[in-house]
Amino acid sequence: MRDRVLELLARVAAGEATPEDALNRLAWLPVESVAAPSDNGDPAFARLDHHRALRQGHPEVVFGPGKTPEQLLEIGRRFADRGDGFLVTRLTEAGGRALAEAFPDGALNAVARTFHLPADSASPAVRGPVLVVTGGTGDIPVAEEAAVTATAFGNPTERLYDVGVAGIHRVLGEAETLGRAAVVIVVAGMEGALPSVVGGLVGTPVIAVPTSVGYGAAFGGLAPLLGMLNSC
Repeated sequence: MRDRVLELLARVAAGEATPEDALNRLAWLPVESVAAPSDNGDPAFARLDHHRALRQGHPEVVFGPGKTPEQLLEIGRRFADRGDGFLVTRLTEAGGRALAEAFPDGALNAVARTFHLPADSASPAVRGPVLVVTGGTGDIPVAEEAAVTATAFGNPTERLYDVGVAGIHRVLGEAETLGRAAVVIVVAGMEGALPSVVGGLVGTPVIAVPTSVGYGAAFGGLAPLLGMLNSC
């Protein structure tokens, strides 16, 4: 990796490449291979994209399912050693416990199944606040994952939970809260009507997220998904 970077810098110094060309090249480097911490020559189980933040503005998120606690710890250490911080989603209880013990400065959210270790230097907020809304209490785990992720990406984040259409006055009474949001994430199950209602109350982007909460006719989230795709 050092040789490739030195070669690129030498080309810039010789006038064979522009600084902009070099920046574009460096935006795709480096990718760090991570193998089990042993001397057995084990193949890499992950390839960490340390420069994603340079390309996209935010570091990559670590998806927890299928990774052992040991693998999560090794990945987390690689990010933390660079001062980048990291966010892990969909954690198992064992994985979350291991990360919380290894990184006491991080935040474990058992409801969202996330773990977030802030970077040494916080990312500036792009826009906000992001308002996360749920139809019911049963939708909160999905909503919390969205809220934690928005916060990890440097956005001020607010929550408005259990304001579904079964008691429409609950969401109508929060017009001020809805009005100051830059983006509204609406998480709902059942028939998935809440995003349509919220979309009629605000002039900002609304992101509709269906959940599997509901009775048999909700078909495990299919009904709210179709309702949101056909919303007003």
